[in-house]
Amino acid sequence: MPTLRLEGLTKHYVRASQVVRALDAVTLEIEQGEFAAVVGRSGSGKTTMLDCAGLLMRPTAGRVLLDGVDTGRLGERERAELRSRRIGFIFQEFNLLPTLSAMENVLLPLRYSGADHRAGRRRAEVLLEEMGLAERMGHRPAELSGGQQQRVAIARSLIGEPTLVLGDEPMGEVDTETAEMLLSLMRRINRESRVTFLIVTHDLDLAARADRIIHLRDGRLDADQRVERPGTRAGVAALAAVG
Repeated sequence: MPTLRLEGLTKHYVRASQVVRALDAVTLEIEQGEFAAVVGRSGSGKTTMLDCAGLLMRPTAGRVLLDGVDTGRLGERERAELRSRRIGFIFQEFNLLPTLSAMENVLLPLRYSGADHRAGRRRAEVLLEEMGLAERMGHRPAELSGGQQQRVAIARSLIGEPTLVLGDEPMGEVDTETAEMLLSLMRRINRESRVTFLIVTHDLDLAARADRIIHLRDGRLDADQRVERPGTRAGVAALAAVG
């Protein structure tokens, strides 16, 4: 069973009496343990697809199945509960609360899931240690570098032990060296924990290190290619062929 299945996913908006087709009948499956990158020009529908997959918005038509559950049949409360239990999010601008420490930011999703606080705190400590932030748990975002803030955000995305992690340009606000480090960190988590990752990125070199490259164009699935050897010249060449 795939972790995520999108069936004919369509999202239309009406702007100034015109219909904007942000997504147009996109169908794809993301298998458990995959690390997939979504690429495409601005306005191609990448973020809209991610928002629908993450149950942050409902599609105009089509279905989103998460671990076999047809989310379109769920009410808003049920969708929120499923989202908190199964999905982790990593955002481009970190989205950390400035008044909270790194530890408190990581624990924030558990406030809404009803999880055991003590067990959650122990898991947060382990995650922050794995991120190399053992000495920064009590620091607030303003006291951390951009790379450290994004590592906190990655730990936060994993605190609920999700089956799927969605990232919208998660390396977009850091330098190239830090982006490489963050990608290596996520790939290690992906391999060791079999957590599925679906990442939107404009960086073709980073995308080439994924297992799979999904290319959107004008709201449609333009190409879907598996990369046999992520990070190699063959992988970059494969991406160039797609784009």
